[in-house]
Amino acid sequence: MIVVTRLNGTRFAVNPDILERIHESPDTHLVTLDGAAYVVRESLAEVVELIANYRASVLRRAHDLPAVTGYPLSLVRSPEPEEPAKDPEPNHPNGR
Repeated sequence: MIVVTRLNGTRFAVNPDILERIHESPDTHLVTLDGAAYVVRESLAEVVELIANYRASVLRRAHDLPAVTGYPLSLVRSPEPEEPAKDPEPNHPNGR
């Protein structure tokens, strides 16, 4: 979570993973994936920096976790795509 400040001075935390966009006009608006919008005192650059620091801290904490024997912490990779099944022979009975 990142902590930002409303125009009235109250602070709140927002999950940066649900932010769809951030724009300045001139106030900074945070717009979430569900369409909720928040106007904050921080500049666009400051919010981007908060998000970068938050994500870096998540990676740092994950790196600092103790390794489980035989299962070191690593990035999860997508499995290799499987080859498509071959079509059965068209003129063979039962497609075999």
